[in-house]
Amino acid sequence: MIELLGAAYLWLVAAHVIFVIFWMAGLFMLPRYLVYHQEGLAAGRSEEAALWVERETKIRHIILTPAMIVVWVLGLTLATVGQHWGAGWLHAKLLLVLILSGYHGWAVGYAKKLAAGRPTLSGRTLRMLNEVPALAVTLIVVLVFVKPLN
Repeated sequence: MIELLGAAYLWLVAAHVIFVIFWMAGLFMLPRYLVYHQEGLAAGRSEEAALWVERETKIRHIILTPAMIVVWVLGLTLATVGQHWGAGWLHAKLLLVLILSGYHGWAVGYAKKLAAGRPTLSGRTLRMLNEVPALAVTLIVVLVFVKPLN
């Protein structure tokens, strides 16, 4: 099985990168949706807030969660097939991907809080948290391509 996957290694890498792009797109969009949703709630625009609930649900079910699952499956497969488990850069990358996965979970949880009408953060804080995926993906790309911890 490993030999077969080894022959398809570049295809696995390509698929992994494609689904990382999908996941990152969702992680960039959902927090922005949360800002608009929260602002709609604060202004008392309940119809607008209801539209944001629908949009947040769709992005979670259609893009975010499926892409994250595929990223994890392909990433772990690549680490195994490529025999990278002993590499320091992979350990650091996995830590960052775990942080991104936690951020994903937090964003989904906060979307559910907003859907229930219970905002707990300021719009400014939400905007700042929107930068977490950009910082994480920048570090991940450096780790994967430069391999500073090899």
